[in-house]
Amino acid sequence: MSKILNEVLAANKDYVNDFGDKGELPMPPGRHFAILTCMDARLDPAKYAGLSEGDAHVIRNAGGRASDDAIRSLVISYKLLGTREWFVIHHTDCGMETFNDEIMRGLLSSSLKTASVDADGWHDCCEGPGSAEGKYIDWLTIKDQEESVLEDVTRIKNHPLVPSDIPVYGYIYDCKSGRLIEVPAATAVGRAG
Repeated sequence: MSKILNEVLAANKDYVNDFGDKGELPMPPGRHFAILTCMDARLDPAKYAGLSEGDAHVIRNAGGRASDDAIRSLVISYKLLGTREWFVIHHTDCGMETFNDEIMRGLLSSSLKTASVDADGWHDCCEGPGSAEGKYIDWLTIKDQEESVLEDVTRIKNHPLVPSDIPVYGYIYDCKSGRLIEVPAATAVGRAG
């Protein structure tokens, strides 16, 4: 077993010992809201949004983008589990700002191994095999954080499966301070109708 696997299993054993009555938590989130945010390891939605287990749905992907799958999760969160407010939270210093679709497609076409980045940009460490399949994916990269939050809130609010009475708030998490910074234009677009 790997060191990481051993650490995860040991942590889980400790967690189980202190699990208490968490097995009695209901399936619907107790505070009736959901957060769509980035998978970046520096972001801890439980801490920055004051969550305990059972409070809210947290949907994470690269960039915290309103992809089809993220919207699928939000619709399930509302329709079947009763959330009534949603947050879109991107963050400063996001890795999704460091490349675009063409760069990602080029890296994948030359090698499937982990790439590296330096002052000159992204580079593959190894030769092939690669795959051209990356050209069929919209990588949802980010050029400007405020613009991407506005774009995602707008996409969610305009989706035909999203009821107009759900407010969608737009924020950027500041990785240097931990503060949530509102994107007023996004929150304006996201107002409940």
